[in-house]
Amino acid sequence: MYAWVTALSAWIIPALLAAILAAALVRRVPVYEAFVEGAKDGFGTAVAIIPHVVAMMVAISVFRASGALDLLVALCRPLTDALRVPGEILPLAFLRPLTGSGALSYMVDLFQTHGPDSLIGRMASTIQGSTDTTFYVLAVYFGAVGVTRARYALTVGLLADLAGIAAAIWITNRVFG
Repeated sequence: MYAWVTALSAWIIPALLAAILAAALVRRVPVYEAFVEGAKDGFGTAVAIIPHVVAMMVAISVFRASGALDLLVALCRPLTDALRVPGEILPLAFLRPLTGSGALSYMVDLFQTHGPDSLIGRMASTIQGSTDTTFYVLAVYFGAVGVTRARYALTVGLLADLAGIAAAIWITNRVFG
């Protein structure tokens, strides 16, 4: 199964890019001009979301510096031990919906400690790829377009993150465990 996953992962992104270019050719979309126009719009969006990004980064820093993350991990440790989930993964699971860069830096720390080809390293990589930065997405993208009522989107986003984390743990244990 490992060889099949490796072969699939090597070809999925080039195949996706080729499919997008083929669809653009079929629809006669000028790909380069559309890309440049989107990049121009992206600059204005980047300036508009700066206050939301700063607010999110301050909240995350307070969450980590206050010890709330460590307390949350300690509270969940008996459950993860009973489910035979490596406890080292928990901070990543809590950080990922909050911050992509914070989760990425924690994943690099896991790589340095356990190695990228260890079960923990592979599990961290799979969690990173199968979840999203839900709070960041809500703050930045909803802030950019002026959406103020994000209650249901938050619930669905966090449930999707939970499903992604559970699936990542299960699949990693099945494929590499």
